[in-house]
Amino acid sequence: MTSHLGIDIGTSSVKAVLIGSRQNLIAESSAPLEVDRPRPLWSEQDPESWWTATQSAISALAAAAPSEWDELASIGLSGQQHGATLLDAAGKALRPCILWNDGRSGAECRELLDSVTDFTTRACNTTMPGFTAPKLLWVAKHEPEVFAKTAMVLLPKDYVRFRMSGEYVSEMSDSAGTLWLNVAERRWDATLLAACGLTEAQMPRVVEGSQVSACLSAQVAAEWGLVGRKIPIAGGGGDNACSAVGIGATRAGDGFLSLGTSGVIFTVTDHPVALPERTLHAFCHALPGRWHGMTVALSAASALSWIAGITGAGGDIQGLLARVERFASEPERRAHAPVFLPYLTGERTPHNDPHATAAFAGLCADHGPEALAYAVLEGVAFALRDCLDVLVDAGAAPTSCLMVGGGSRSSYWAQLLADATGLALDVPSSAELGAAFGAARLGMIAAGVREQEVCVKPAIRASFSPDRAAAPLLGERAARMRAMYRSDRRG
Repeated sequence: MTSHLGIDIGTSSVKAVLIGSRQNLIAESSAPLEVDRPRPLWSEQDPESWWTATQSAISALAAAAPSEWDELASIGLSGQQHGATLLDAAGKALRPCILWNDGRSGAECRELLDSVTDFTTRACNTTMPGFTAPKLLWVAKHEPEVFAKTAMVLLPKDYVRFRMSGEYVSEMSDSAGTLWLNVAERRWDATLLAACGLTEAQMPRVVEGSQVSACLSAQVAAEWGLVGRKIPIAGGGGDNACSAVGIGATRAGDGFLSLGTSGVIFTVTDHPVALPERTLHAFCHALPGRWHGMTVALSAASALSWIAGITGAGGDIQGLLARVERFASEPERRAHAPVFLPYLTGERTPHNDPHATAAFAGLCADHGPEALAYAVLEGVAFALRDCLDVLVDAGAAPTSCLMVGGGSRSSYWAQLLADATGLALDVPSSAELGAAFGAARLGMIAAGVREQEVCVKPAIRASFSPDRAAAPLLGERAARMRAMYRSDRRG
């Protein structure tokens, strides 16, 4: 029986899963990564650390399931998006990778918009320091000797592919996040590249995420105990696109709401959608002929962890949630709870405002930790409602929506999110395997298994339908939150 490998090059770790031909989990492993912050706003990683961590994770998988490892039939790759990995003509990294959460290139974002009048039309997205293009403009300006030697620019997972295969290849979903891809036509855009002083010769070849991109090199195959095997590597995808594949969000209208450190609403479309002025991320999906719209609220489950910490709840988040539920069960107390503006780390959708801040309004002496925590849960729900409104305005609202991420374990929060957004939310019963599992699925398709057989949806553990009776109160409180942001901007 064959097995399939999925690898996710994350920011804090490399995760790997080995699944069987029936998509059963055989083994999983991870290896930690560290982020360097040598200066304010900077966030970097050594590309070599990705390869070292990948080797470590692979060794653990092979040791955990040696017989299944010997039957490896395919590999799929996922990874953190937007990282600028600069290589010289010999394939050596010229400097540490500038990561997705690096904020140094704000001035370069403005320069790109000024230099190409139809930039957002071509790229389907606005410029942000997190994306790859402004990072290269920063390097050209501040490290000209590095820029002059740059022969190839790769994204993190594609650097690992290069180390695995010797080939420079990317795929559509991750490449769309560089701001150099014509998202509608799924090809590199010479004008966008030229705005950064680059040409297509410095870009990897692009394939679809479910296509074979390369094969494991003979040297690496031998190192991994797979001597003489020609194992295909799928194009793979960016982490969110791979997560979507992992939960079967592959058809137009399929979507998910992810309640992790940040909050994400993701919708599959059968055509490109764009609303750059409202910070809609418009990317290609990891499957051919499909795209996706994605909106992001920067503080989600992290906001709950924050309020638990400052109120003394510490690690007992479940206990705090139980107190919140009792508090909110009394309509009068809920109606007079504080209102929370949830921008603890700035905000992306819909404001694209890194300077946005958080605040409570309406605090009273009788408000305790449970009232503050309720306001935080509600504020995050309102921020995700703003995200959904952007997708609605772009014509890309989900018609079915799974809820994933750590926050999905709270039934109370799931119901509050359904009430605040108006979305019916289904929580999968399967374990959260995430992007690495989606990458393994793409490997299966690249190895010849039909997409329809691979990309099935998971069984559902719980469903949450919006309570229409909650809409008037939540609508009034959401309006107060938005007014708080407008007032803060005027101040």
